[in-house]
Amino acid sequence: MTTLRTHLYDEHVKLGGKIVPFAGWDMPVQYTSVKDEVLAVRQNVGVFDVSHMGEFFVEGDDAEAFVDHLVTNDILNAPNGKAIYSPLCRDNGTVIDDLIVYKLKPGKVLICVNASNIDKDFNWMKSKHQGYSCSLTNCSNIFSLLALQGPKAFETLRPLLSELPDMEYYSIFETSFQGHPVIVARTGYTGEDGFEIFGHHGTIKSLWQKFMELKVTPCGLAARDVLRLEVCYPLYGHELNDEVNPYDAGLGWTVKLPKQSFIGKETLVSKTAKYKLVKLILDKGIPREGYPVLNSKNETIGVVTSGTMSVILNKGVALARIEFDKTPSDDVFLVDIRQKPFSAQLTKKPFVTGGHK
Repeated sequence: MTTLRTHLYDEHVKLGGKIVPFAGWDMPVQYTSVKDEVLAVRQNVGVFDVSHMGEFFVEGDDAEAFVDHLVTNDILNAPNGKAIYSPLCRDNGTVIDDLIVYKLKPGKVLICVNASNIDKDFNWMKSKHQGYSCSLTNCSNIFSLLALQGPKAFETLRPLLSELPDMEYYSIFETSFQGHPVIVARTGYTGEDGFEIFGHHGTIKSLWQKFMELKVTPCGLAARDVLRLEVCYPLYGHELNDEVNPYDAGLGWTVKLPKQSFIGKETLVSKTAKYKLVKLILDKGIPREGYPVLNSKNETIGVVTSGTMSVILNKGVALARIEFDKTPSDDVFLVDIRQKPFSAQLTKKPFVTGGHK
């Protein structure tokens, strides 16, 4: 199968990035070390090429109403200039994808979806489009996307743009870079302050090169995964998949049942969680996806959905899907690592507290 390349591919090769296949794309997994890249984002500023993500535009009188019908979260009552995280569900309540909806202005909405789900999401949305006075356009092939993340993201980006107010977290603003339009959202996948910048390929390539001149640390997919897991953000294909509903992934807060209607409401209004997503810290051993989770009697009660060694804690951390009716009352959890049980401490809070606004 032929893999795709973002328009920054040559830049990654030039920087010595280690390229691996990911979601059908050749992407940089790391440049120097995962630890250095993680620390750059937690302490300073780093940049990721996430141009493999998908961008759909919905425009017209019914743009907001159509998107509100598609997703579980509340789009209609969110103000313009706001970003809204939401699952996209089937009629039976299972999750097709998780995405971010950006309300750019009245009658214009941007939806950013996961790279592996672009075609699946677009075809699903198109199948539900009838009866709404708005257009739905897949612009994934004409947009590139950078994620500038870290405590120094704002001071790094602001001088480069024609205008950039000190925006609220999860908001969006249209501005320009070197005379070319860009869309800037104060969002990201690291838990730190930062921005995701959408623009046409040439514009984003010039912006990347400017970041390199400013000594912003280029970061790869490995650091991105550690960063998101340290702050316990779910990842499609791990905590979320086609078999679970939002409640199973701890996303009940995104399901706005008071909404008049949305796809999956009839099922979700009476649905309960079959699984519970838990956060586990290991003093010894590195948990990995697929490792069994056990109770104090060494009985299997669930599975690790994401696991790694935390750079900040220097401990193993994991998100795990536990069968709800098998959740241990004594809060004793073990992770089976190559047929050896390792003690895991249950925690309610994210492993690392990010520094976003």
